[in-house]
Formats: sequence, C-alpha cells, structure tokens
Amino acid sequence: MIYLDYSANTPAAPEVLDCFVKTEQTYIGNPNAAHPAGRAAQNRLVEATMSLAGMLQIASGEIIYTSGASEANNLAIKGIARSQRHLGKHMISTALEHPSVSGPLTYLQEQGYEIDLVNIGRDGRIDLEQFRELLRKDTVLVAVNAVDSELGVVQPIEEIVSILRDFPNCRLHVDATQAIGKIPFSFAGIDTVSLTAHKFYGLNGCGMLYKRKNLVIEPLIHGGTGASLYRSGTPTLALVASMETALKPALEHLEERRAYIQNLNVSLRDELSKYPLVRINSPGQAVPHILNLSVAGVKGTQFRQILSEHGVCVSVKSACSVEETPSKAVFAVSRDKKNALSSWRISLSHLTTEGEIREFLTIFDQCYRELAGNKVL
Repeated sequence: MIYLDYSANTPAAPEVLDCFVKTEQTYIGNPNAAHPAGRAAQNRLVEATMSLAGMLQIASGEIIYTSGASEANNLAIKGIARSQRHLGKHMISTALEHPSVSGPLTYLQEQGYEIDLVNIGRDGRIDLEQFRELLRKDTVLVAVNAVDSELGVVQPIEEIVSILRDFPNCRLHVDATQAIGKIPFSFAGIDTVSLTAHKFYGLNGCGMLYKRKNLVIEPLIHGGTGASLYRSGTPTLALVASMETALKPALEHLEERRAYIQNLNVSLRDELSKYPLVRINSPGQAVPHILNLSVAGVKGTQFRQILSEHGVCVSVKSACSVEETPSKAVFAVSRDKKNALSSWRISLSHLTTEGEIREFLTIFDQCYRELAGNKVL
C-alpha cells in the first residue's frame, strides 16, 4: 500500500500511543473529582495544558478541548453568532472552507443570518479589496482557513487581521487544521482558532479551540463540569496528554520535515506535468504537503478508484465532503466545472519515501494510459 492521504489522517506516532496508555493507567481519577486521584489527574491536565499553551504561544486559559476540529469550528462559529447576534447577523467566508465551517454557516443562514463569500483569485487567495468592500458595521464574523485542505493555499491571515482592526464588532475565526504542525502559524490578532491532533500524528477524537481571552461565546454543550466553562464534559486526560506529545516533535522538526516534503512535491510536479492531460491545481506557493491535480476527461472519483485498486490511497476533495460533486475549491481557482469534477488530491508526509513516490509515478502512468490514453491520440 502507498498512503498519500496524510491531510485526511496521519498515523499516530509510537510515543503518542505509549503516552495515551500510560496516562490511562496512571491517572484513574476524574479530573473534576475532589479526592486525591482526581487532584492528581487535574494536576496532570494543568501541566499538559500549560505545555501546549507554551508551544503554541498562547495562554493556557485560552484553550478549550474538543473532540476534534469539526466540533471546534462549530463551537466557534455558532458560539460567536449567538453571543454577537445583538450586533448584527452578517458573516463573511470563502468557498475554500472545510464542511465543518461551511455547514454551520449554512445552518445559520437558515436561521436568518446573511453569508457572503469573498472571491478567490487564480492563486487561491482571497480578494482583499473585495473583502474590504463586503465588510459592514453589522458584520460579526469572518471565517477563513489558514490553509485549505484541497489546494493547500495559504491565506493572508495577517492582512485580514489588519483590515478587521477597523471593525471592532467583527470576530475572526481561523480553521488552522492543515497549518498547525506543518507551517509556522501565529495566533496574534485572531479571535478563535481550531486544530486537531490527528493531523500531526496524534490520536483521533482530540482537538482544540483557541478562544481569545475575554471573548465570550455561547457553548454548544450545556450542563456538567469540564476543563472549560465553554465545553461541558469530563476531560479525557489521556487524549490531552497524547496531543501534547504529538505536537512537540511536529513543531520542533517542522522546518526539516517541510524541506523534505518540498522536494517530494517538486518531483511530483515535474513528473506529472509531463502528461498532456494533467493540470496541477495547487498554486506554486501552496503548502508542500498538499498537491491537487486533474486529468482532463476523467472524473476524480474514477482515477481515485483505479489507483485504489493498485494499492494507492489518495482523496477526492476533503474526506468530509459530499461525493460526485465538483470541488468548490478547484472551481474557485480554475473557473472550470469539468476540471473541478476531475480533481483529486495527493497529500504527503515526512514519512513518505522517495521509493513510494517512484512507485506511485509508475502506477499513475499505467492508470493514465488506461483511462486517458485514448484521449491524447
């Protein structure tokens, strides 16, 4: 098997699994309990939270633990909408967002909120001039991802933060799921940020929402005591500790991993571009771990299927997206519906070997000739 779907899920690192098991065995008490076992668990939770905060350069009180980025996105978007509803019901987002962002926005639209999508340029970045024009006094939320999961485009978050300084009633939510542990990222000036551990070799089921100090949002889950007033429920200490364990090497080795993956990306771009029906959709300045392409005349789902039959794992759009519909992200940059239907994604890791890339290219050549060869003649 050749696994090239690391943006959907990464394998848990051995030290992460060890940490989870040892924490479960060592800390048997509920962190909310007042007895010695509970206090020991609470102390370890505080320790892990302080460590995570230090690595991310935020305050420990700004961390809300969730079941993943999808919950974090929902908590941020719905929570801000409810707490800001007296100030307005206008929101701005993009066509590049993950379904866990576009979904709650659609839900809010059905509740009477007005949603505007800012235009995307050919380079995949938002049109900052149009963004300025869309902003209004009653705009209460801007939701923009740091790196989109299909194309790997890095959005100009610092510029967005600067523009929003003139709109004090507007909050900025950033889905940083594809950024944390992959590229340098700053929380400065952002109100809420979502991330999840299974994108940087941690475990599934553990995510986090950064909520800027003094920002009030309405919780999704009510009742019970948790690690935060904004998220009820018994905190899962072993998951938190394992996320701490996963994040440390991801940040410490970020640059060397990125450089290695960049070389793999360049090799893939060079080789795949030799095929006349191949179109590389990811812009040149996209993150190296995501490479989106299309083979003209062949649906993305069809190419994924034949690659799968050869033991190659790639994805069509985000793993959480609806099948057999054009990629909104690819359509936004290409303005071509057929191209968007033909698109699929390769996502790389420092675990990807040069041998796997060579083998993939051999398999790709076979599949290309089988599915698209007659279209070239």
